Amino acid sequence: MPQTLFTLPRRPGYGSIGKPIKLLANCFQVEIPKIDVYLYEVDIKPEKCPRRVNREVVDSMVQHFKVTIFGDRMPVYDGKRSLYTASPLPVATSGVDLDVTLPGEGGKDRPFKVSIRFVSLVSWHLLHEALTGRSVPEPLDLDKPLSTNPVHAVDVVLRHLPSMKYTPVGRSFFSSPEGYDHPLGGGREVWFGFHQSVRPAMWKMMLNIDVSATAFYKAQPVIQFMCEVLDIHNMDEQPRSLPDSHRVKFTKEIKGLKVEVTHCGSMRRKYRVCNVTRRPASLQTFPLQLENGQTVERTVAQYFREKYNLQLKYPHLPCLQVGQEQKHTYLPLEVCNIVPGQRCIKKLTDNQTSTMIKATARSAPDRQEEISRLNRTVATPSHGVWDMRGKQFHTGVEIKMWAIACFATQRQCREEILKPSVFQQPIIFLGADVTHPPAGDGKKPSIAAVVGSMDAHPSRYCATVRVQRPRQEVIQDLASMVRELLIQFYKSTRYKPTRIIFYRDGVSEGQFRQVLHYELLAIREACISLEKEYQPGITFIVVQKRHHTRLFCADRNERVGRSGNIPAGTTVDTDITHPYEFDFYLCSHAGIQGTSRPSHYHVLWDDNCFTADEFQLLTYQLCHTYVRCTRSVSIPAPAYYAHLVAFRARYHLVDKEHDSAEGSHISGQSNGRDPQALAKAVQIHHDTLRTMYFA
Repeated sequence: MPQTLFTLPRRPGYGSIGKPIKLLANCFQVEIPKIDVYLYEVDIKPEKCPRRVNREVVDSMVQHFKVTIFGDRMPVYDGKRSLYTASPLPVATSGVDLDVTLPGEGGKDRPFKVSIRFVSLVSWHLLHEALTGRSVPEPLDLDKPLSTNPVHAVDVVLRHLPSMKYTPVGRSFFSSPEGYDHPLGGGREVWFGFHQSVRPAMWKMMLNIDVSATAFYKAQPVIQFMCEVLDIHNMDEQPRSLPDSHRVKFTKEIKGLKVEVTHCGSMRRKYRVCNVTRRPASLQTFPLQLENGQTVERTVAQYFREKYNLQLKYPHLPCLQVGQEQKHTYLPLEVCNIVPGQRCIKKLTDNQTSTMIKATARSAPDRQEEISRLNRTVATPSHGVWDMRGKQFHTGVEIKMWAIACFATQRQCREEILKPSVFQQPIIFLGADVTHPPAGDGKKPSIAAVVGSMDAHPSRYCATVRVQRPRQEVIQDLASMVRELLIQFYKSTRYKPTRIIFYRDGVSEGQFRQVLHYELLAIREACISLEKEYQPGITFIVVQKRHHTRLFCADRNERVGRSGNIPAGTTVDTDITHPYEFDFYLCSHAGIQGTSRPSHYHVLWDDNCFTADEFQLLTYQLCHTYVRCTRSVSIPAPAYYAHLVAFRARYHLVDKEHDSAEGSHISGQSNGRDPQALAKAVQIHHDTLRTMYFA
């Protein structure tokens, strides 16, 4: 079945329940001229250069060929293959090939060949029609290498200049610390910057701007970096070589980083670290070819003394192995510096994470300079917190040895909690999430988890978990997982659910249709496998937390708590939401520290025909059923539980590090385990299958 058949549902209306509240959002209206822009495909050889280099090549090309080709035009470039201009370039329809040269290290130039070919006109007229609902635009994927989507063109225009001035990381831009210092320890520090993204909203285009922060490696001598990693306070008090445990730890931190040498004067060549030697510089040898053609063995310390007249201060320390591992290129630590501007993609330690949170947490009023738009929202009166002292539980747990249980009357709870009509029929709530291995680790598998409610409240959940290919976002075995949960639901309640509410976490906008196409069919397949005519109504919702939209109270009297956040239950479904698709923002929790981040909900499929009020209220209620705390949480409980299941399963895959002759490395594919062993490692034991072991 083609993906085009999966049309996202239109907004059924707007929410009206609750107390209106005036908000400000960090979104700025963008005025788009009603013109056509010209899209050109750029092909740079050699290929696979970093975006930073590609931008330098194109910038140099525009300057060099200004008279003959570009004139007064100011082309914008996305760093990959898309280049846009406001008027056509004077090039042949078959394209043009240009030679561009960048200055290289040590005075050696770097030649590039650039091909430019016209692809298509991109109409911003159509963008205006789509924003007003008169036409349906193609699905937006800002990460496609070549896109005719007009929103992509707007995004590239607005990102072009910041990409040249700052260090881009994803959709954010950062600059090196000047005037502030936020060390994280272990050779890492906090860089501050801003996030920028463009998105269609109601009747207009919006530019979302937010402050951002991330961890970078500190630009410093490698010796100092090693001292921070190993917590060595004075290098001069370390006359002996590093213990194996220290060397392995140091290798893990520096492997993959770029370093620049300091012993060649102004020619600071850069290398990528591939390992750390087991032997110190005074003993580490390599084959050196002499002028007469003879090959002799030299230690690194000898070579630097003879070649550069440099007596190493720390010959007892290991060397960095750089470049390709088989070439045996070694550098003493003391002649290397960490190259600035390298983002830390490795997992932060608990202490570093805590330091990061303290350095970056900002109260809501402190962000209000980024506000522009006034939005209409609704809010429920609760602040999202309750106290269980002196209270009774609706359903207690069975204690087999001894207990006295006192329950509230079921009628009382049913009247107050189970009012929504959705609960008048058997319904199962499913939550799904996929966790991926850390960035740069292509060996560990991704882990998919799906949980399902097992009672009518809903308060009890059952979990299923699977391993799948690394970085695979679509849940490959979803049909089998949903089938298991439907069977467990029937065993627990003796009912077949007539409605399935599926909360899917962790999906980006560019993956909406791909995930919906595969996973909706998988849920239907699970139902049909149980009974041919079994066709419950399915509602498929994506939950997004990783975005940069922030909401603030326009009236300071409406602010809640010390951080001055918006009240729990605040819902926004106008102004900054999609022009016609069914989405909304819900801040379901009471922010304690920093600025609250509302969750973004996008309904991708709805057989159950919810109204806006019904679905917003249902989602908010599910945020109150999380068992770990007496607070409403930021996402519905089933989505939260799925995240916990997948996160816990990750610990079942033991990471075995092995010490090689020259350094440390991760052994084999998927930690040396075959797929069957990996699947068995995360399999839920039969005794805990019907328990909420993850909570």
